[in-house]
Amino acid sequence: MPAAGWGAAESHIPVLYHEALDALRLHPGGRWVDGTVGAGGHAAGILERSAPDGLLLGLDRDPQALQLAARRLLVFGQRAILRRGSFAQLGEHLAALGWPAVDGVLLDLGLSSMQLQDPGRGFSFQRDAPLDMRFDPGQMLTAADLVNDLPEAELADLIRRYGEEPRARRIARAIVAERPIRGTQHLAQVVARAAGRGAGRIHPATRTFQALRIVVNDELGGLERGLEQALQALAPGGRLVVIAFHSLEDRIVKRFMRRESQDCICPPEQPACTCGHRRALRLVTRKPIRPGPQEVARNPRARSARMRVAERLELA
Repeated sequence: MPAAGWGAAESHIPVLYHEALDALRLHPGGRWVDGTVGAGGHAAGILERSAPDGLLLGLDRDPQALQLAARRLLVFGQRAILRRGSFAQLGEHLAALGWPAVDGVLLDLGLSSMQLQDPGRGFSFQRDAPLDMRFDPGQMLTAADLVNDLPEAELADLIRRYGEEPRARRIARAIVAERPIRGTQHLAQVVARAAGRGAGRIHPATRTFQALRIVVNDELGGLERGLEQALQALAPGGRLVVIAFHSLEDRIVKRFMRRESQDCICPPEQPACTCGHRRALRLVTRKPIRPGPQEVARNPRARSARMRVAERLELA
């Protein structure tokens, strides 16, 4: 996703831009989905390479992102179709358009730098802001609800599971003792005091903020549903391209693609197959594609990106 503020997003090249477009095997006359359209960077490339008559459905839960995408994609006219919503409901959006299948689905996961740098959204502790962290401002649950209302044990489990934070119990105890937590910098200070600076490069509150954001937006559950929806939507030969930015996301993508590329998913110790599973995907990438050193130098946040690609097989 873009790595500049909302105002500069229109000219920014997204992470793994050329690699993602190449993986989609774009051509005229196809139908494509960008399930995390953001400011429209990947989407613009898809429409350019599928000219003159390729169509794109762009989805995003964030209305501010959709406004930017609409402005960037205006030149493509009716070939660009934007909808507010999640790729976890991809089937519903395609049914509403009357699209029985698509030639490719791109999912560029996680938090965009536009959102990170928006001081009112509460994703970052670099500036003080309300503890919000919602991709969709219309939903009810916020990070403040989790931080100030969850029992200590549940909060510790959340931070450990979704932030992969080894000091989760100590951090949760400090948060509960400090309640009410008033904003992002207040929370970051509490976490830093409880966790200590450590030897790593990242701020000690980074993992806690990641965990809260993931839960607020049901990112991992949405990803699992979205992968299933994408599989069902792809035409034979269609490509699924997913760019993940942390190990929890990438693990889900890797397991899904591996499972759907196998005929049998029964436990290895089982003597005979009883699952009836038939493979639906061919792995295009056995190992994830990573940004090169030049891209990382331009955009340090690209360092953690991992792209995996699979192709839909002929329907049985």
